[in-house]
Amino acid sequence: MGALDGRVAVITGAGRGIGREHALLFAREGASVVVNDLGGSNSGEGTDAGPAQQVVDEIVAAGGRAVANTDNVATWAGAQALVQQAIDDFGQLDVVVNNAGILRDNFIASMEESQWDAVLAVHLKGHAAVLHHAAVYWKAQSKLGNRPNAAVINTASASGVTVPQPGQTNYGAAKAGIAALTLVAADELERYGVRVNAIAPIARTRLTEATPGMGAIFSAEVEEGEFDYFSPANISPVVAYLATEKCPLTGQVFAVQGGAISTLQGWTDVSTIETEGPWLIDDIADRLPN
Repeated sequence: MGALDGRVAVITGAGRGIGREHALLFAREGASVVVNDLGGSNSGEGTDAGPAQQVVDEIVAAGGRAVANTDNVATWAGAQALVQQAIDDFGQLDVVVNNAGILRDNFIASMEESQWDAVLAVHLKGHAAVLHHAAVYWKAQSKLGNRPNAAVINTASASGVTVPQPGQTNYGAAKAGIAALTLVAADELERYGVRVNAIAPIARTRLTEATPGMGAIFSAEVEEGEFDYFSPANISPVVAYLATEKCPLTGQVFAVQGGAISTLQGWTDVSTIETEGPWLIDDIADRLPN
């Protein structure tokens, strides 16, 4: 018996890296998987059906159930087609793992509009679009009396929630938005039997290896027999758990790296100043902590 027996999952960006590990683990645990990947470059350019199909072939060869999908989740229509394929091919949809992403790093003073728009489209809109169309399906099922036991796992990043990374204003803003999207969607969709959580993973992928100043860290050679702290396979077990029927968690964001899983919280008050009358600028200047 697998932890995900009978579950149907859509996983975006599943042709390589962390998404590929998600798809392989989900299939081993008994889920039927729609492997979505546009097959583009790190910057989101071009298409290639190969990566998604290769993961599907690997799953099927091992006795699992999977189909490939190359729709563009950065479009409303592409996200709708992806969700519909899961329903058409496997008869239902239980889990969405939003993982697709690209990089177009640049400092804000040099940022081009196309760099900003592309990253926000794939990450933030791509998450929202798939979540929207899945939510439409789950809401309809709930109103028909077929209350779902559904799960969404979004992919934020340390760049957006814990460690701002210079050169990634677009990426960091998108990932911070994904964390907020997760919390709001968790509140909205609980009534329909849907849990929504997010992870902020740190692992070796083609995107992290391409991040300035980070490539050497992630590419460091691991001695045979040693634990590979940056393997993308370390990320998938927590995602699989969050996707199980028995998991009660919702509205949570977890940092995941190597052998560590940390529960994150958002903006919190660290100090407060108050006045009993109108604020004076000089008073604020004197009292706000430096």
